[in-house]
Formats: sequence, structure tokens, C-alpha cells
Amino acid sequence: MSDELDLINAARTGSVDAFTELVHQYRDRLLRFLVTRCQSFADAEDALQDTFLNAFRYLHTYDARWRFSTWLYRIALRNAAGFRAPEGADPDTLPAAGSDPLEQCIAASERENLWVVARRVLNDDVYAALWLRTVEDMSVRDVATVVNRSESWTKVNLMRARQSLDEALSDSAAPGRSEVYG
Repeated sequence: MSDELDLINAARTGSVDAFTELVHQYRDRLLRFLVTRCQSFADAEDALQDTFLNAFRYLHTYDARWRFSTWLYRIALRNAAGFRAPEGADPDTLPAAGSDPLEQCIAASERENLWVVARRVLNDDVYAALWLRTVEDMSVRDVATVVNRSESWTKVNLMRARQSLDEALSDSAAPGRSEVYG
């Protein structure tokens, strides 16, 4: 952490090398998060670029009492709003896979993928919270900060999200959409 703080302080004083190192440390994780929030990979890359531009521009506002990753994810979440992915597509409205075994395998894999199901059954805030807690291994407190909700809201909705995913995954025959609200 002190190395990161040294990089942040150096970047604040104008060190391009220090900021470039911060970009290298967070680029892949942020891009992976943004891909789940944007319509396309290109949109996610654009949102990532905007995130780092905003981070550089407003680095002077970063408060070292908070984790730097939390601050970056909060910026990324705001930037992703401009490249919002459509609500999860209903598998029944997707084009049917042809007789090609590869197409059938891809279609089956998409129906079974946890994050595809999560995108379909959870609202945007809950999906982001679940991703940050599960994939990025952020604390509940940090997740709450990124999604701008209380820790109580975060805990309750993480529990509801898991329950909704359990139901959706165990009841694969019913294509209905259930929303988790908070």
C-alpha cells in the first residue's frame, strides 16, 4: 500500500511514469469490470480510457483515507453509465442456434454462465455490487462506497442476489426475469 501511495503522490506532482504504473496495475481489472457494464468491448475500452483521464485530471481530489481502487472503481462506474449495456436479454428472444454444434455449444454455455444469468436477473447496482464483492474481492464497505449505497443495503442486496441466482440457476426451465431491487 505504501508503494501505491508513493506512486499516487508522485503522480500528483506530475510524474507521468508514476501514473503510468498505476494504470498498469489497474487496467486489466477495471477493463474486466467495464466489459460487464458496457454494450461492447470497444465501449468498455472507451470507458476505461475516460476513467483514467478523469483519474488523472482529479487525482488531487483523492483522499488517502480511502483505498485507491475504490476511488477508481467509483469513477469507472460513473463512466460506464454512458456506455450502458442493455438489460439482460431474454434467452427466448435470442436467435436460435442452428444445427452447427459449435453454435449450440456457445448458446448452451451462455445460458449456463453465472454472469450472463446475473446480468439477466439483477438490476445494475446489485450486479455491480456482486461483481465487486465476488470477482474483485472488495470489502462490503468498499463495495458500498463504489455503488454509493449504505453497507446495510449492500449486505442485504448481496444476499438477495445470491438467492435470486440460486433460484434462476436451479430453475433453468423457467425463462422469466426476476429483478432484485434495493
